[in-house]
Amino acid sequence: MGSTTSKEDTQPKAEQPTPAVEQDDDEPDEWDKRIFSTGCADENTKLTDCYYEKKDWRACRDEMERFKQCWKLQGNDKRTDTKDA
Repeated sequence: MGSTTSKEDTQPKAEQPTPAVEQDDDEPDEWDKRIFSTGCADENTKLTDCYYEKKDWRACRDEMERFKQCWKLQGNDKRTDTKDA
């Protein structure tokens, strides 16, 4: 009486790769919520996009100025106790 093993039992099983967990980036995280609460999310996006493209803040002076003006108009300098440099 011998053991009865089939071909399926003796062949190595291929390991299935573990699927990467996808994060749903549609939902705003805490950082996004804080930026949106300033009222200057568009200006912030344009400023960070400028820096991403040019890798030099000096090349983004217009975007920085628009962000600063928005920040003041929205009253964020009072809310966050920002001081002009």
